[in-house]
Amino acid sequence: MRPAFYALRPGGWRDYVTLLHPPYTAWHLSYVAVGAGLAPRLDGWRLGATFAAFFLALGVGAHALDELNGRPLRTEIPASVLVAVALATVAGAAAIGIAVAVSFSLWLLAFAVAGTFLVLAYNLELWGGLFHTNLWFGLAWGAFPVLTAYFAMAGRLRVEAGVAAGFATLLSLAQRALSTPVRAARRGGALGDAEAAAVVLPAETALRLLTGAAIALGAALLLSHLR
Repeated sequence: MRPAFYALRPGGWRDYVTLLHPPYTAWHLSYVAVGAGLAPRLDGWRLGATFAAFFLALGVGAHALDELNGRPLRTEIPASVLVAVALATVAGAAAIGIAVAVSFSLWLLAFAVAGTFLVLAYNLELWGGLFHTNLWFGLAWGAFPVLTAYFAMAGRLRVEAGVAAGFATLLSLAQRALSTPVRAARRGGALGDAEAAAVVLPAETALRLLTGAAIALGAALLLSHLR
């Protein structure tokens, strides 16, 4: 079985597409849209910068570090390239955060520092994996994008941002609960084809539907500002 339902045939440019985990990257970028869409008003430049920062840090950098740890996606990308990509994209995301903070609110520096820390601590499993847990996944990949995007638009945090962060945390934990057995079935090789299919197909159907639902919600909230 392929290591993930979105994984392309190994080799060349296909490895770099697979590395992005496209559905999951889009899912977690939808939390940026949720946070920004809940804010009283949108700023196009800050919104674009926030999307870019999270795409670089989460969609590229975090996944490059993850692929270094045991090659879960079975790509053929050299380790040196993965390290270079991770360093460049995480640094790029931090630079974007600093630029937005200088132009809008220096409090955003705290978000830039926290985001950099979370990517490194989670994906490198620092301190014996202290931050590499389901709860930290939900907080870092769910709550944090919502709160950051809301603050980047509004310059403050209000109760609705906190409630939305709770929603994103819970939905991310649901993603984790579904994707963990799927990864084990696809990559472990311990199950027969029929057994693996019984585990994988229902869970992946749910994951696809939840991906679409999260993206639709984020898009709806952003579109609500066009009235």
